[in-house]
Amino acid sequence: MKRFAELLVAAILLLVWPVVATGPSRLPSGMVDSFGGIAFAVQPDEMLADPKLESRARTISAELRCLVCQNQSIDDSDADLAKDLRLVVRERLQAGDDDEAVLDYVVVRYGEFVLLRPRLHVSTLLLWGAPVLLIVGGALYAVWTARRRRTSGPELSCDEEAAIERLLAEREGTPSA
Repeated sequence: MKRFAELLVAAILLLVWPVVATGPSRLPSGMVDSFGGIAFAVQPDEMLADPKLESRARTISAELRCLVCQNQSIDDSDADLAKDLRLVVRERLQAGDDDEAVLDYVVVRYGEFVLLRPRLHVSTLLLWGAPVLLIVGGALYAVWTARRRRTSGPELSCDEEAAIERLLAEREGTPSA
């Protein structure tokens, strides 16, 4: 049971760590690169004059996937398509759209894949539910196998018990009865 608990904790950490590692610690104005510095993909000519709009643009850009790099947000990517998407986000904000409207606009054009954190829809239920299903399924399987191991085999007949006693007695060097 201790081994099962260790495996369960390891599985939960493996599932939760990527969310924790990239969640609240993520900088809205850039991303810390592998050398500890801040990587700014947003060029000065892309930035908005209004700091509040720019902050909203950065927040939205951090939620959108670069379709070229695929594991980076458009805020972190230097790809031309990411730059175009950053400009679209800023144009939509300047046009008066709220954050959700900007995200909807981009999703309509590029599909749900463009979101780094997919929305909860009927089409994404398996994506969101798979970790829970795997953990619950693994726990049920572990309990089932542990119970199966604990159950003893079939009952021994009188002849089998006598044979076992005779073998044990021979092993210990005492004659059997």
